[in-house]
Amino acid sequence: MKSPPLLSPCLSWKRMAGIFFLPFISSGFAPRFKQEENFMLGRAHPSQPRFNWSHLTPLELKNRSVGLGTESTGRGKPHFTLEGHKFLIFGGSIHYFRVPREYWRDRLLKLKACGFNTVTTYVPWNLHEPERGKFDFSGNLDLEAFVLMAAEIGLWVILRPGRYICSEMDLGGLPSWLLQDPRLLLRTTNKSFIEAVEKYFDHLIPRVIPLQYRQAGPVIAVQVENEYGSFNKDKTYMPYLHKALLRRGIVELLLTSDGEKHVLSGHTKGVLAAINLQKLHQDTFNQLHKVQPVRSRQPVNMENLPINNGSGQSYGLVLYEKSICSGGRLRAHAHDVAQVFLDETMIGILNENNKDLHIPELRDCRYLRILVENQGRVNFSWQIQNEQKGITGSVSINNSSLEGFTIYSLEMKMSFFERLRSATWKPVPDSHQGPAFYCGTLKAGPSPKDTFLSLLNWNYGFVFINGRNLGRYWNIGPQKTLYLPGVWLHPEDNEVILFEKMMSGSDIKSTDKPTL
Repeated sequence: MKSPPLLSPCLSWKRMAGIFFLPFISSGFAPRFKQEENFMLGRAHPSQPRFNWSHLTPLELKNRSVGLGTESTGRGKPHFTLEGHKFLIFGGSIHYFRVPREYWRDRLLKLKACGFNTVTTYVPWNLHEPERGKFDFSGNLDLEAFVLMAAEIGLWVILRPGRYICSEMDLGGLPSWLLQDPRLLLRTTNKSFIEAVEKYFDHLIPRVIPLQYRQAGPVIAVQVENEYGSFNKDKTYMPYLHKALLRRGIVELLLTSDGEKHVLSGHTKGVLAAINLQKLHQDTFNQLHKVQPVRSRQPVNMENLPINNGSGQSYGLVLYEKSICSGGRLRAHAHDVAQVFLDETMIGILNENNKDLHIPELRDCRYLRILVENQGRVNFSWQIQNEQKGITGSVSINNSSLEGFTIYSLEMKMSFFERLRSATWKPVPDSHQGPAFYCGTLKAGPSPKDTFLSLLNWNYGFVFINGRNLGRYWNIGPQKTLYLPGVWLHPEDNEVILFEKMMSGSDIKSTDKPTL
């Protein structure tokens, strides 16, 4: 399979970069200027400096004393300055955690080739602290390596560290374990939330300090918080964050962003052959005993499962299992979508709009199994407070509460697949109905290249290559292919695992052109 054709730099930037203009000064942290609604970047002025500071790169500027600032001449409109000289910010966004590390340099070079002098990036709390107190800044999450690479390439950096980053991230980038305590109020000065923020900052900010402009680094501005104006549940929250950053040594210009406007705040501030598919044997659910740490009197939502060192489960699916001996009206609150089974036969669907299901009368006791998928948490608005997933509340039949559940966590991360490999596998039939894992081997050449996978006759599920999640496929579209970076492939054999919820397909194809 051929590598996809490279785009010319001035076309490819449209795929990866959004122009990041900073048009207003925040009244809460910096002096107001007249006509601030007309504060535009890139405006021509009669007098031009002898040297264009906007073309100066981090490695070229040795003597530093005055970081990014703002100035108004009285006659002209307010403008940015660097070391006291007029400075134009031409910024585009590349999120290091969304790009394979091996491609960071390529993407940054493309950004620079398109004329940008600054890269902006978010810092996702939920990825850096996936479990409470367990921090990860390695591999694709090596923030410092990304920032230093940007400097080496000749780009300044505007850093947008999370708590909340929105950015189409699950729960806006907030860790899902924050939802364990219903009394914890997200994005407020609630004691429990602030304690979690403080511990996160204690690990994050020391990594940022040496990357700042005045420490000879490329970071010229740091975001305080993202889009809080549309949230605005606690007027003391933004001042708290401001002080928390300053107290830890952030000295560069501080930034906040709301809606369509980005506002400054702060006066300091691969070749493929065939894939042979297999699946779990007919007794699918029993194999889950080899997967995963839960028995409970009542159903437990995803975030409160006693796994991952007490941090619960963030993503994937949860299976709730209970023996029942009579039918009737089943009622359960499932978030987001639940498939309901009697033994291995699906009898219906539950979701946020459909909380009731009829169970036929039973001659013998059967296993009631409810498989709930987390389809992603909202990343905007006050709704983030109520984004617990799985079964929330009790499960009843004819208004009689059910007790004594066995709960299985299918969180679909590396450790999960390591446990799954111990399951018994059998050759797949022409088709199989119902949820199942399918395993196969992808054969690649000595130098695998980027490709796209097409699952045209599959229905709904997820694809994992060597334990890495490529994403969700769904036969309703609109996306018909999944991007597979060549750097995630090994020469020769690669493990492919699909989790299909409805009905298996027959093959997987690769293509050098995406269908999006």
